[in-house]
This record gives sequence, structure tokens and C-alpha cells, in this order.
Amino acid sequence: MTSSGFSLGDLFPEAFAAEVASRRVAGVSFDSRKVSAGEVFVALAGAKADGARFIADAAMRGASAIVSGGARPDGLDPAIAFAQVSDPRLALALAAARVHPRQPGTIVAVTGTSGKSSVADFTRQIFQALGHESASLGTIGVVTSKGADYGSLTTPDPLSLHASLDRLAAQGVTHLAMEASSHGLDQRRLDGVRLKAGAFLNLGHDHLDYHPSVGEYLAAKLRLWELLPEGAPVVINRDEPYATQAADAAKARGHRVIGIGRKGETVTLLANAREGFSQRLTLGVDGRDLTVTLPLVGDFMAGNALVAAGFAIAVGEDPIAALQAISGLTGVAGRLERVGEINGGLVVVDYAHKPDALAAVLATLRRYATGRLICVFGCGGDRDRSKRPLMGAIAAEKADIAIVTDDNPRSENPAAIRAEVLAASPMLREIADRADAIRTAVGMLAAGDLLIVAGKGHETGQIVGDRTLPFSDHDVVRAAIAEIA
Repeated sequence: MTSSGFSLGDLFPEAFAAEVASRRVAGVSFDSRKVSAGEVFVALAGAKADGARFIADAAMRGASAIVSGGARPDGLDPAIAFAQVSDPRLALALAAARVHPRQPGTIVAVTGTSGKSSVADFTRQIFQALGHESASLGTIGVVTSKGADYGSLTTPDPLSLHASLDRLAAQGVTHLAMEASSHGLDQRRLDGVRLKAGAFLNLGHDHLDYHPSVGEYLAAKLRLWELLPEGAPVVINRDEPYATQAADAAKARGHRVIGIGRKGETVTLLANAREGFSQRLTLGVDGRDLTVTLPLVGDFMAGNALVAAGFAIAVGEDPIAALQAISGLTGVAGRLERVGEINGGLVVVDYAHKPDALAAVLATLRRYATGRLICVFGCGGDRDRSKRPLMGAIAAEKADIAIVTDDNPRSENPAAIRAEVLAASPMLREIADRADAIRTAVGMLAAGDLLIVAGKGHETGQIVGDRTLPFSDHDVVRAAIAEIA
């Protein structure tokens, strides 16, 4: 954007007084440290600090206008335009959409505690198979048919998000599937995105360090329905515990519900038979039965694939063609990903770092382990502590051998985190160093055994203190196999 590109009135309609609404600005920022001369600084109230504290810093760096939820600070240079708004986060998101106006013509968004990354990428693959230039955006970054551009947040900040949407549209992407986290929805990061459909997967025990209760956590996720145009379709996995609440909330806003799963009214899963590391799905759709092979393991992967096909149906694709495209799906990085085999045992890496997700992964893999099921896992620091003993109990119950190690300890004492997990059961083993834990577990493998390394999935770093150290579960597994072979 150039300094002559927008006026304050263009970016923040009705926020600024008429006498300054025509003033030209050079950009928008919500981080005072990154403000450039001539930009608008939007002061956001955060969990750790109120952005209003940094208005003076933004002014010193050359901000020509301020948007805030509070009153104009005493002593602010009279030459700097100021606007007080009721919701600065919403103002920022809508301004970001005006700064970066281009978006793919068809955008769908999925929310849920687990499975968002898989659904977003599966939807991208199905759109691609149906002849559309497509992309996905979320935890594993921006992915197109040309590869991945890794990011770090499930739902990026509005300026980064809209810059990505603008760039994708410029590259010819017409169909985009994106993740919608509860944090992103609550903080209005998706406002201004022109959505065609939404989806709800599930709700599990997570982020209760941010959301005061499970009810408020669910409400944050269901805010996705508020961002959809009236009458827009929503896809819901009917087999999940909170499916009814999600469907009722959608209908109350006038949205059409596309239900999938064994209880689905649009796409019914009639049967699911395991065939090696694939699944043979028998589906009921449009009054006929259809059989497709999903080349992935796990009931929840079948549900994720059907939600992805439901997205294609929701935006007008032929239902049969969308469901048949399931047979060509490939797995997502760090999601039940087969990494290697040694001594007749298999190693799988998965991102499961929440109680429900870990339980689902272990239950799924149990059916494929003719020998022992071994699990290496940990819990992250500076996150919901209440899930630590839950995950310890789940691993102790569902795995034959469960090794507790470090995940991303962040600012917490790693030993204290492990102690909270280990308190769940005397059956748990402890190996502090994650690389040592993985090497030890790989060394245990014999014919029929299956090792799941859980928690970090696609990540290529380990956060210790304020540093991110290079670390990949995949690399450590492969190195351990090479040492033994």
C-alpha cells in the first residue's frame, strides 16, 4: 500500500472525525515496535498488556493516527488523529481486509478441538482433484499444489491473514480451506474474510487456560456461524458429542446444515471396514450407496475426510465426485504419519497434544498393533495444566509402554511439568530428554510393535525458555532407525 492508497475514512469508516477522515495514511499496525511513519496504530487489549500503554511509543515512531478502545491520552500530539471505537480488534480486522482487498472466491473455514489441519488440507486436495486451483491455511502453514509455506499460528493475525489471502488470489487460487481456532474467532482475526461455508468437528479438553469454561470455549468456536452470510451452509460431524448444539446454533442463524457421519443426514457412513492401512467406506448419499477407499487409518480420519467432502458439497460440487475424491487423499504432515519401520515394528508421528486427541490416536493404533503399543509424549509449558494428569492417565491405560518426556516446556520447569503428568500413574516411565526418549522407544521395537511419538507432529523446533531449538521428531526417529539398522 502506498501513502496515497487509502484515507482514514477508507480504512475506518465513521471512526474518525470528518475533518481528518480524508487524511492519507501509509499503513496499519497493531505492534508499536513495528510502526512506520505515517501509519495508523491500533491499540489492542491483550492478555499480557493493554496496547493503549504503547500509544506514546507508536507516536514517537511516527504514527499519524491512533485507534483505541479508550479515550484520547493526555499529552498526545494534537497533530495525530485519534478515534475511540467500541471494538478495536474488529476495526483492525476490517481495516486489514480493506488494505488487502483480494481474496479467493471460495473460502471455507473449519473449527474444532482436533482435526482442523487434516480437514483443511483434505479439502484443499478434494478441491484440487475437482479441477480448482486450491490452497489451505492453518497450523502447518499455507499449502498449495506447489508446496507449503510454513507459518506458526492456526489463525494468523488479521494483517498477516489478509496479506496471505490477497497473495493467494493474485496467484490464481480460487478455492481456500482454512482453520478457525477458538482464539482466532474470539479475537476477531477472521472478521472480514468472505466465507462461503463453515464446519464444526468436535470439542475436547483444551485451551481452558484461555476460556473460563467449556461452555465459553464452545461459544467461541460457534462464533464462526456469525461470520457466515445468512443461509450459508455448515458441515457438522454428527457423531461428535457437541454436534447437536452446533447444529442448533447454526439453524438459529438461518444456516443450512450438512450432516456427515454414521448419524449424518446428508452423507451417512453405513460401514467402515479396515483394509491394511486403508479403510473401505460404504456411504449413503442422494438415495444411493457408494463405496470408496480411504488410504488412511483411524475412524476420526474417516470423519475428517467426510467433512472435507462435505465442504465441497456445501459450495456446489457434485456429491458423488466429491466423495470419490476421498480415495486420492494423502496424509498431512505429523498427523498419524508413518515415519519408518525397524525389526518389524512401525513408528508413527502425530500432533496429538490434548487428552481427547491422544486417546483417539491410541485407540486407533491399538487395532494395528499385533504386538505392543508404545507411546512417547509430553505436555507443553505455559498451557492448560489441568490436562497433564488426564494425558498421563490416558497413556498409562491405553499404551503398553508409555514414556513421559519433554514437549515444549517454554518458561516452565520441565521436571515440574513431567511430575504433573507422572502423578497420574505408576505405570508411566520418565526420560527427560525427548531425543533420548525417542531413541529408547525405537530401540524397544520388535515384530508387530507400534510406536507413536505424540505431541509435536510437524514442528521443527522445541521451545525451551525464550529460545526455539531445532528439533524434529521425524529426524530423531529416522536417525534412531539408521543407528539400529
